[in-house]
Amino acid sequence: MAKSKTRRVVVQPVTYESMQRGIDQMVRTIRPTLGPLPRVVALERTAGSNKPPELLDDGGVIARRIIQLADRGDDVGAMFIRHLLWKLHEEVGDGTATAAILFQSVFDQGVRYITAGGNAMRLRHHLERGMRLILDELAGEAVYLEGKHRLAQIAESICYDPPLAKMLGEVFDIIGEYGRLEIRSGRSREIEREYVEGMYWKSGVLSRQMITDHTKLRTDMNDVAVLISDLDIQEPRLLISVVDKVVRDGTRALLVTAKQISDGAMAVLLTASRDPDKFQAIAVKVPGMMLSDQATAMEDLAVLTGGRAYVSAAGNTLDRFGLEDLGRARRAWADRTYFGIVGGKGDARVLRKHIADLRAAYKQVDDPEARKKLRQRIGKLMGGAATLWVGGATELEIEARKELAQRTADALRGGIMDGVLPGGGVSLLACRPALQAKMEQATDSDAQAAYRILIKALEAPIRAILTNAGYDASEVMAEIKQADPGWGFDVRSGQVVDMAGAGVYDVTSVQTAAVRSGVAGAALALTVDVMVHHKTPQQSMDTA
Repeated sequence: MAKSKTRRVVVQPVTYESMQRGIDQMVRTIRPTLGPLPRVVALERTAGSNKPPELLDDGGVIARRIIQLADRGDDVGAMFIRHLLWKLHEEVGDGTATAAILFQSVFDQGVRYITAGGNAMRLRHHLERGMRLILDELAGEAVYLEGKHRLAQIAESICYDPPLAKMLGEVFDIIGEYGRLEIRSGRSREIEREYVEGMYWKSGVLSRQMITDHTKLRTDMNDVAVLISDLDIQEPRLLISVVDKVVRDGTRALLVTAKQISDGAMAVLLTASRDPDKFQAIAVKVPGMMLSDQATAMEDLAVLTGGRAYVSAAGNTLDRFGLEDLGRARRAWADRTYFGIVGGKGDARVLRKHIADLRAAYKQVDDPEARKKLRQRIGKLMGGAATLWVGGATELEIEARKELAQRTADALRGGIMDGVLPGGGVSLLACRPALQAKMEQATDSDAQAAYRILIKALEAPIRAILTNAGYDASEVMAEIKQADPGWGFDVRSGQVVDMAGAGVYDVTSVQTAAVRSGVAGAALALTVDVMVHHKTPQQSMDTA
């Protein structure tokens, strides 16, 4: 029997009922992952795969794996919150479970109020005003921590993996919030780290013949001149002129970045390097796949080394090359995949201004990918770089731990830049008195309802943490309410403690992003009155 292929219009109260079922299914899947003693969600692999189920405790990734629900009405609600959670995951790396729980609480309470006669648009307005009040309260609670011990405590509050947290605390204490961190599969069961001196880019030598250390498969050079370009160098005479001027200047090594170099031009560099003790020359591909990435890489290299970038799009050529156009560095290295600069000799004042400009741009940009690229540029220029080797007993464990390490690193950067809050949901509870005061002052019934909804919703995350850890949430909440401000329940010790004193933190940027996504998303969802389903795809159905 074939399904109808016509569009279907769904109105209230079915709209809310359908969305609520989809939201509830999604949140019930993610809720168990919240807290230091979370449950794990197992996702079955695609049909025909012989791999074991995927074990996840990251709400954003779990939501991403759920592509569609069978019921079309339920699917609208599920996909609404799915999009919200994945966007949050990309922005801050964590907080998705908190956002999902806040969303569900606000939406469920809001539906009951609206169906009882409340105004959806007015309620949304007051919910968003209450959300801004919560964000202001959280900003006022934030404190800033330094030192590898404190950073490790923040990391452990995010990942609940002490060895990983300890290593990340040390790494970020050294490389800073903008430092470059590469996370790779480990070579043993342990977690190891390696610090990289100077700045490096993912772009290797253009010819294997330029590798001089065949044990390490790399080339190291001292007292280096840097020719920065994205040119397609075809004529050997151009490089002959460059090499001749560099050698006459007494410089011992030359690093050339280019889009491409012909065999004849490459032979010039290889011939000049016949005696590496006297002179070395290597060529690397200009970093970046896209033209915009190549342009920013050349800009950063020019500032770092004090050189001039030869840009093909600007019509630059090497015909008018001069020694003053070269960048300078104390040392450079390259292998088949990367090249690096150590001790760039650019103007320090120009470098500081360039970094300051990039930092200002980083704070103004909202796009996650653009922010990531800016952060990487700042990290390169500041010289902080490390590689984290994540080990485990199985490939599945290693991949899961790498994902956890990346999520923790992203959140930890936010903690260093924006500060931290008392953890375990305590910072959200601390916002309730301000909401209570606003509710008592309000004369509008929709405003009173909005503040009441938010006051109750702010308890939902801590109740989920307690339930996931096996405690009776109502009993523990009674204990917390009798304690001093900033005190909460540490589910690992089973005691009411000063959360900051116990080293239990939430990252301010993560918590504020979770509140913003959960509350604003639910407020918007409450204004959906009609759903229009597209034509149903033709399906073959068995009939009795």
